Amino acid sequence: MLQRRASRTLLMHALRASSRTLLLLVADIVAFLMVRTALNLVQTSHKLEPLDAATRWAVPPLGSAGGWQMGGALVVGLLIAGAYHSGDDWRSLRRIFSGVLLAVGLVLWRDLWLRGIAPVVVHYLTAVAGLGAGVMLNRFLLDRVIARLIRIPAFHSPAERVMLVGSPDDPACQRVHKRLEHFGVLEVVGWVSPSVPELPSDGQGKVLGSVDDLWTVLQHNAVDTVVLCGLVDDEQIKLLMEAVVSSGVRLLAVSRYDRLGWVRPSPISYRSLSFMELTVPSLRAQQMWVKRMVDLLGAGLGLLAISPLLTLIAIAIKLDSRGPVFFAQERVGQGGRTFKMMKFRTMRVGADAEKAKLAHLNTSGDARLFKIPNDPRVTRVGAVLRKWSLDELPQLFNVLGGEMSLVGPRPFFESDLATYREHHFGRLGALPGITGLWQVSGRSSITDFEEVVRLDCEYIHRWSLWLDLEILLRTLPAVFRRTGAY
Repeated sequence: MLQRRASRTLLMHALRASSRTLLLLVADIVAFLMVRTALNLVQTSHKLEPLDAATRWAVPPLGSAGGWQMGGALVVGLLIAGAYHSGDDWRSLRRIFSGVLLAVGLVLWRDLWLRGIAPVVVHYLTAVAGLGAGVMLNRFLLDRVIARLIRIPAFHSPAERVMLVGSPDDPACQRVHKRLEHFGVLEVVGWVSPSVPELPSDGQGKVLGSVDDLWTVLQHNAVDTVVLCGLVDDEQIKLLMEAVVSSGVRLLAVSRYDRLGWVRPSPISYRSLSFMELTVPSLRAQQMWVKRMVDLLGAGLGLLAISPLLTLIAIAIKLDSRGPVFFAQERVGQGGRTFKMMKFRTMRVGADAEKAKLAHLNTSGDARLFKIPNDPRVTRVGAVLRKWSLDELPQLFNVLGGEMSLVGPRPFFESDLATYREHHFGRLGALPGITGLWQVSGRSSITDFEEVVRLDCEYIHRWSLWLDLEILLRTLPAVFRRTGAY
């Protein structure tokens, strides 16, 4: 029975993989056509009038960046970078931009001999920015469209049926179950417990049996994928492997280090014994130099670009309430050193003195995360600035001064250090940032200090320029959603 169903199960997996690749190819070709059309519009809009010097430097010629060879190179580059792989690889910013960088380089390298290095470098950056943004936008929209169509009965296709192996009471298994249910792309059939289940799980799904009954469970339940999220012994692993191989079912195992998202396990052999070495990428000396150079460039260009906006905000603050435009507050930075963090003033003068009286309104219940919705101390202009996070913009001056970074852990107050436990000090291992993993993960809606520390330490341990870029790109959508902003 299971063997007869195996061919159908394997065929369904192959069809899903092929459909995903085909949809991604279509989305990427559409992204290329969008960029090509935009380039055509810029070029043809100047038919009667020659391109000025600035436009000639910014817009690549149609034959180089807009030709069909660029479309082919884009697909090849993304394929080499692994941007068509299964799992979350096709959503990876690093893989997508690596593929685009390679694709544009493949097309424009010959132009170095024809047009010189300066215009080609400008055109290279322009093409990478346009194609990268187009591919990311189309893939984001494709992901959202598929998720919505699956929830509509008229478009409902056979969902991938998943069975979880583990205890429904295991926190790791509960996280996996909630994550799968949140996206709704996979259908959780039920659970198989490592031991004999006494009662059906409450609110976590149906318990189908134990691992020892796995053959029978698979025979009576149409399953495409088995997810091992709990702990099983060697005999149960052997039984699990035999059953899934015979039935053509895909087996996924959840890493036991999933709560330490920065840990990179790699298999090694030592004295004829097999081990899993756990390595941790983190901010080292040379990486800090690179990060500092990016901060100086980003903050400098950012201040130049938004200087008119800063002027308008300053005028609005002065017209709205008495007091200074800026508000400097002492915070703790890297290594526990204190510094004056700059912000636009969003509260009335003397608001700090009223903090103790309003402590009972703190929604987090933790003095280290002092958050009050509809804070009575906030001015009218201040409420708008906070809603759109515009009050944080003066911190670009802190970045130029080397006290902060564009991306990093959020700086806290020196008085909070007295309540820190040993593992909390890990978040002081990098320059504090204007934005960070905590901010793009929920901002003020995250009210658990331990979760804030976990996200900050995860950022430090996982740091890379790609992670900084990802957080910066996620910051704007987080600001526009205004989730947890007050």
